[in-house]
Amino acid sequence: MARKAAPPGMPSQRQLRAGELVRHALTDILSREAFRDPDLEQVMITVGEVRCSPDLKHANIFVSPLGDDSEEGRTKLANALNRAAGFLRGRLGREVDLRYTPELHFIADKSYDDATAIDRLLMDPKVRRDVEGQ
Repeated sequence: MARKAAPPGMPSQRQLRAGELVRHALTDILSREAFRDPDLEQVMITVGEVRCSPDLKHANIFVSPLGDDSEEGRTKLANALNRAAGFLRGRLGREVDLRYTPELHFIADKSYDDATAIDRLLMDPKVRRDVEGQ
């Protein structure tokens, strides 16, 4: 039976599975490790999504600090995690069973801001009137 390729621009099942495996392992690692970096001390981290490259050698990890909605806080956290990426990659290599441990690239997660903006837009009286009128 031949495998169906993922549509262009969409991640394959393999990429999605590897991304979830990395996300769960990183969440565990981040919750139990103590960091010396002052930007990472006493910070609860939310790992929203992990997107792996087709060859699974790179992973973009979308992160945000729990309870800090500011752009500055997210950027500061992503920069701090990128400084610790080598350490985290070493820990990750012991936790996951992948042929290659991916290079980790941390990105400030702005998806929550986008969702809030959409909610705010949908709650606007003019938009609500148009939607309910249909």
